Amino acid sequence: MTRYERVKAAIHHESPDHTPSCIHLAGDGIAAYMDKLYDRYTDEHLRKLHRDGILSHHHATYYGMGNHVLTVGCPWWSWHAVDPSYADFDAPDHLPKTMGYGSYNDLHRTVENIKEHTDAYVLVTIWGSHFEKAYFARGIENFLADMAGEPEFAQSLLDLIIRKNLVMLENIIHIPGIDGILLGSDWGSQKDLLMSPASWREMIAPGEQKEYDLIHEAGLDVWVHSCGDIRKIMPDLSEMGVDVLNPIQPECMDIYKLKDTFGHKMSFWGGISTQKTLPYGTPADVESETRRIAAYMGQRGGFITAPSQEIQADVPFENLCALIDTANSL
Repeated sequence: MTRYERVKAAIHHESPDHTPSCIHLAGDGIAAYMDKLYDRYTDEHLRKLHRDGILSHHHATYYGMGNHVLTVGCPWWSWHAVDPSYADFDAPDHLPKTMGYGSYNDLHRTVENIKEHTDAYVLVTIWGSHFEKAYFARGIENFLADMAGEPEFAQSLLDLIIRKNLVMLENIIHIPGIDGILLGSDWGSQKDLLMSPASWREMIAPGEQKEYDLIHEAGLDVWVHSCGDIRKIMPDLSEMGVDVLNPIQPECMDIYKLKDTFGHKMSFWGGISTQKTLPYGTPADVESETRRIAAYMGQRGGFITAPSQEIQADVPFENLCALIDTANSL
């Protein structure tokens, strides 16, 4: 099976010949790790593709590591010249301005190169796409207060975000070679949802559903990222058509129960502890946990091996390599 075929089998709850993986590092804070991984895992063929400008350093490194999914950013939009009143506690009387950025031609070229020179599944990632986008404008405390005390303003801001998102998605979803779209908004804290389930269902879910439907209509898979404990809305996400959920943090949810309850409809990406085992365990501990979690979560497919968050600088390099090597042996 190709890497793409393994990912699709997992999403379709079939058992691939090898459990797919997608392991990422967090930002520029551990750029030195990326260089060491490049030196350790990329072969001469990948290095030539990188030297020739066909694959980026990140894509060559992640593919060499064994990742089955290669992620790409995309043209999107941001808030522009947000009025200082948005930092005040009281809800503003106007919506903020927006500005687009990025190149669809560059995205098309990147995806085309990945598809021509690898057998990876291509996932477009859009972080902070909805709820987070709202509090990027207002601040999280203000926006949560808006949802409770100024719901009309909060809803108008969320509706603006979804309108902009749908326009941008329309320009992305038909680019050949894209296999899935990830939408990210952190709805949970370590202990619970950041809002009531009723508020989420009333104010957040309808906009999310419009995005999921548009992505599915294009024949692509819907991936969703939400940190924290989101158990109270798991039935909703399952019914709304989420294909893959990330990062399923074991520190705040029973991931085995998630598999038992929702694993027939939803696949999971993540689950290996970045708060305990990866930073504080030994390479043997990392190997043991990775094998244990993948064995359970990967029953009848439905699992992509990964840490429960991107790897940060507190994870020893030897533990990171143990994670990668174990994932490649599953």
